[in-house]
Amino acid sequence: MTPRTRVVVLQHPSEARHALNTARLAVLGLQGARRLVGERFQYEQWAEPGYAPHVLFPGEGAEVLAPGCAAAMGAPVQLIVPDGTWTHARKLLHINPQLAALPRVMLPPGLATRYRVRHADIPGALSTIEAVTHALNALEALHNYDDLLRPFEALIDGQIAGMGADLYARHHLNRKVPWR
Repeated sequence: MTPRTRVVVLQHPSEARHALNTARLAVLGLQGARRLVGERFQYEQWAEPGYAPHVLFPGEGAEVLAPGCAAAMGAPVQLIVPDGTWTHARKLLHINPQLAALPRVMLPPGLATRYRVRHADIPGALSTIEAVTHALNALEALHNYDDLLRPFEALIDGQIAGMGADLYARHHLNRKVPWR
């Protein structure tokens, strides 16, 4: 897939070791996307000349992505995606002031994850590939990037098949979380 938006994933080193690394899947599925692993990033590493950088991370002042919003952002958008646990992603922004100073965008509330074999501690949390897909669908409303999720779905199905129905049910279906 070849989006107009340039995606750069800044991945915390602890996330790079995970077998179910959805940031890697997202980058492999998008022409022109890049993944940088580390904690400190220089401007030259992530900047894309001619693109308006925006960080995909919720928070005060973050603009909620809505269909076609890229037109209001000026130049083609560079979507910078911190990847890791919420704590690690916040840390990436905190220790990289040039990133923290960029405008932020966030996904609308109410999105549900398809990631049936991982648990998040907060409601509405998505995997990186899901977040990138939703963001691209909003930024480039004339295109649909849902096909980016096909390898992700296959990965999940393979994990479930490998663990067996009983184990999956015990550890994933019957898990009590505060927001269910």
